[in-house]
Order: sequence, then structure tokens, then C-alpha cells
Amino acid sequence: MKKRKMFIRMITASLMRRRSRMIVALLSIAIGATILSGLVSIYYDVPRQMGAQFRNYGANMIFTGEDGSLGLDEVIAGEKKIDPAELVGAAPYRYENVRINDIPVVAAGTDPQGVQKTSPYWRVEGSWFSGGGELLVGASVAESFRIKSGDVIDVSFTPAAQEDESGEEEFVMDNFKTFTVMGILQTGGSEENYIYMSLDDLRELTGTEGSIDVAELSVSAGQEELSAYIDAINSGVKGVHASLVKRVTASEATVLTKLQALVLLVTIVVLALTMICVATTMTAVVAERRKEIGLRKAIGASDKSIIQEFMGESMLLGLLGGALGSVLGYVFAQQVSINVFSSSISFRPVLVPVTVIASIAVTGISSLMPIRSATDVDPAMVLKGE
Repeated sequence: MKKRKMFIRMITASLMRRRSRMIVALLSIAIGATILSGLVSIYYDVPRQMGAQFRNYGANMIFTGEDGSLGLDEVIAGEKKIDPAELVGAAPYRYENVRINDIPVVAAGTDPQGVQKTSPYWRVEGSWFSGGGELLVGASVAESFRIKSGDVIDVSFTPAAQEDESGEEEFVMDNFKTFTVMGILQTGGSEENYIYMSLDDLRELTGTEGSIDVAELSVSAGQEELSAYIDAINSGVKGVHASLVKRVTASEATVLTKLQALVLLVTIVVLALTMICVATTMTAVVAERRKEIGLRKAIGASDKSIIQEFMGESMLLGLLGGALGSVLGYVFAQQVSINVFSSSISFRPVLVPVTVIASIAVTGISSLMPIRSATDVDPAMVLKGE
């Protein structure tokens, strides 16, 4: 016990006598540990952050009917195969040809709340529709009919003609429903060519239940998880064909792979620079203490004891730098996440021991060559002043 206390006192006293050099080494280790801890936090949090960002560009999964028709119950059954924590939103769509002022337009019946989650990039001038006779009009349709927010319009639908007993088609009256235009939709895409209403309003206008043409889902999951969901839905839900929107999922996977590779490369470079800095500092310390080393060896100190002392100093520096870097690394990662992704990251306690151990290992490896040169000191040459 006394030997251990004496050893700790020796290495701490040695560090304090050379505060300026050791502070430089400590700062370099702390900076390396900060970058290591911060980038590892970002590395593991990037998929979640990037997934949230990509969800702003639309759905990444779609449901269609195996035989051309898809029921709302089947869509709900497919949704249940997905972890609720990862399901951002789902929006079923039913399309019907309707008329405004006897001019044909395409109406899309959907779930207003679901659309806002699966298509957050939609820009609405006015307010969103919520059903109950409310309508969202695409910009192209609004321009053609000179419609603006707050207008009240009649939308008509012609039901399918029925044959009478003689085999002739009966005359069918159009169905009419009055809607209030809540907003004008601007996306720069084909969505501007439709008018949007709730599924209940479309059902009331057409007088039929109808079937869902397509359902769009936004799922916050990686490529492998999405593929697993696709397989589970296609094999476990009858009548539903699930597929991925490849332009979204492929882009997400590519960006994630490149970003994670960049983070890994930067981490390796920073650790290499840290090792160089520590090695340079320890080399200067060994050169400064040549006379001390020579004197100790002359009075019988072994190479092992000298190695232990220098290695103890480097390990202590690694411990202090790693502990400091763990705290600063979380702050660094938090600032990057907030400024780049506009969201915070969670603290990972397991990174503290990992960062400390990595810092000690890097410091120890960096000190090997300088410490080896300390054992090569010739006492006779040093004591003679050469």
C-alpha cells in the first residue's frame, strides 16, 4: 500500500514540476477525447437524425392492393405490422373523377392528419382541411377556376349508370356537395392538379364506400428494418402489397453511409494527431530528464521502474484527458446536433468508460517510443555531461 501511495506521489509530483508541458499534453488528449466522444455519439445518432430529416421529403413505403382493390381495414392491418414508435404517419388515398362547374377534376379522399405527417413538405396557403365539407385545392386547379381560400364551391359526381329490367341504362342524377375551400396547395409537383377532401366527404359525395387506391406511409427505420417490415406485411396481410419508395430509401442509405464513413475518417485522423502530439511532448520530457534518469540508473534503478514511472504519468494524463473529453464530447455532439439537425441527442453513459479507456490506450501507445529511449540512457555518458 505504501509503495502504491509513493508511486502515485512520484508521478503527480513529476507532472506538477513540468506543468507547462503536461498541460499541453493534457489539452491535446482532452481535445482528442472530445472529438472521439462527440463523433461517436453523432455516429450512432446520425441514422435517427437523418431519418427524421428524410421524413420531411415524403413517404418511404406504399401499400397497394394485390388484386387492384384495397380496403381501409387492410391498410390498418398492414400498419399494425409496424412498430408504433417508428410509424410517423399513414395516409390512404382514394381517387375519383368529379366536376367543378361541369369541368372534370380529380378528387383525392384522404386522412388530413395522416397527410400532414407523411407529406410535411406540402405548403398550404391558408389552412388545412379537416373534413366536414372542407376542401384543399391544388394550385393548378385553383388557378384554372380562379379559386381562393374562403370560397364556397359545389362539387358534383356522376354515379355509375344502372340498367333497368329491359336492359337499358337508367337516367342517373348527379350527386352534389358544397365545400368550403380552406387552403391552396403548392408543392411544385403533380399534387397541385388535385382537390383534396376527407374520405368521409368523398364517400358521401359518391354514395359508395369505394376502395383505397394507394396508402402512403412514413416509417422512421433503417433499410434493413424497412425490408423486414415489407416481408412481414406481404406475407402476413392478405390483399396488401407493400413496397418501398426506392428514390427515398436509396438516397437515405447512400447519405448515411457516406456521412458515417466521414465521421469515422475524421475520428481516425484526430486520434492520429493526438498520438503525435503526446509522443512529441513525452519525447521532450524524456530529453529534459536525461540527467535525472542517468542518476537513478547509476544508483541502481532498473529499466522496469523507469518505464513504470513514465507509463504511470502518461496513463494519468490519459485518464484525466479522457474524463474531461467525455463531458466536453457530449456538449460538442449536442451543439452539432442542434445546429445541423435542429434536435438534441441523448447522453450515452457507456461512452464515458469507452472514451477514458481509449484515451489511456492512445496515450500509452504514444509514449512507448519516448519511454524506450529513456531506458537507453547511458548513466556514465550523462553524468560526464555528454
